[in-house]
Amino acid sequence: MSTPASTAPRPSVIQLSIKEKAALYAAYIPLFADGGIFIPSTREYRLGDDVYVLLSLPDDPQRYPVAGKVAWVTPAKAAGGRTQGVGIRFPADEKSRQLKAKIEDILGAHLASDRPTQTI
Repeated sequence: MSTPASTAPRPSVIQLSIKEKAALYAAYIPLFADGGIFIPSTREYRLGDDVYVLLSLPDDPQRYPVAGKVAWVTPAKAAGGRTQGVGIRFPADEKSRQLKAKIEDILGAHLASDRPTQTI
């Protein structure tokens, strides 16, 4: 007899390496309380899907593991020429709070910018 957990699909694993501050600005989602990141992808996702992200930030050799959830979907051929992909909401835990603080520290004054991003 199988348990319900064994029938649940395994979260997909995505490696995202962001090399430049401008790319981080475009991908970061500060509207999520615990932070989030936009990931370009042609794969079909649904809101609430579990996604495991290995995130690399500019000028930082460390990779940050994030067990997030899909909280935003930009479909193919989206209005305004937006990139197809998903927004991953960081979980409400201490590691995510530290990652959010690190991203916001890297972005600094760019956070208050009115430049367009991948999401809003």
